[in-house]
Amino acid sequence: MVDNLLPDSDIQEELYEHFRFTVDPGQSLLRIDKYLTGKIQNVSRNKVQNAAHAGNIRVNEKPVKPNYRVKPGDVISILLPGPPRETENLPENIPLNIVFEDEDVLIVSKPAGMVVHPAYANYNGTLVNALLYHFLGKTDREGEPMRPWLVHRIDKDTSGLLVVASNELAQAILARQFFEHSIQRNYTALVWGDLPEEEGTIRGYISRSPRDRRVMTVWQDPEKGRHSVTHYKVIERLGYTTLVDCQLETGRTHQIRAHFASIGYPLFGDTAYGGREILKGPVFNKYKQFVENCFALLPGQALHARTLGFTHPATGKQVFFEAPLPDYFIELIEKWRRYIAGRILEE
Repeated sequence: MVDNLLPDSDIQEELYEHFRFTVDPGQSLLRIDKYLTGKIQNVSRNKVQNAAHAGNIRVNEKPVKPNYRVKPGDVISILLPGPPRETENLPENIPLNIVFEDEDVLIVSKPAGMVVHPAYANYNGTLVNALLYHFLGKTDREGEPMRPWLVHRIDKDTSGLLVVASNELAQAILARQFFEHSIQRNYTALVWGDLPEEEGTIRGYISRSPRDRRVMTVWQDPEKGRHSVTHYKVIERLGYTTLVDCQLETGRTHQIRAHFASIGYPLFGDTAYGGREILKGPVFNKYKQFVENCFALLPGQALHARTLGFTHPATGKQVFFEAPLPDYFIELIEKWRRYIAGRILEE
């Protein structure tokens, strides 16, 4: 019997699926890897076994090995990184900004404007296409051809760091860290308005908007969406905008963008959430032209995935990476600084 089937991969940044089963009273003793392979569509036994080795299969809340034999009444939960069904993607020779690479993980700094994974209307030119080309000819410890194993993603028009697993076991171990919210992720964002507090936390339940499936809505009703938490601190106040550091506790789709829009401070330049309009400041034409010039610098919203920290899936050691702001983001900040300095001098 399936108690609760929770496919998460299509509605949040972390790419995993969580399943929960209660074993039927009449079930005979059966290895858990074989049992789950029969329960979950399009999933290989090897993938289930890797999930077990990563500690992602739990029976009555305790991790088990692939050879555990299920018993009637057992409550089984399994965390699977990536959707079981995978489509064929083609390698493309696209330059990558690789921050770090070893046999288990690859850290890449994605530019704004690049889609992470091929999907409708974006079948080519994605990060996955570039990674497939990067791995051509490489083999893992067992001599098998290497390929990228995605664990999470960031929006097309958001720049910054992603971790990509280089083998299926590393992917499974990293997926558990995302699921347990132990990954450290900090973003830099420029938001419209002057935030009233120096730091704060935005909480809510996030789901796709019933009016526009392309954007997310934040609710206060737990029945309407997924739990989401963003912590923020003010870095610098720039008059009609504020530069903030955001630390993700959860990682829902568009989380930072939807969260700040929900409290009335949308990200600067964010078309989908109302941030590509002049929301604060005077009505003078000179100011309007200044803001338009700022918008022209940006490929999308002013959001950058700056840091990434996690436990290395092979060594067990904590690792930490940081990507500097893109040049256009630095220039955007400088333009606001110059504008505010000039305004103060005029006063």
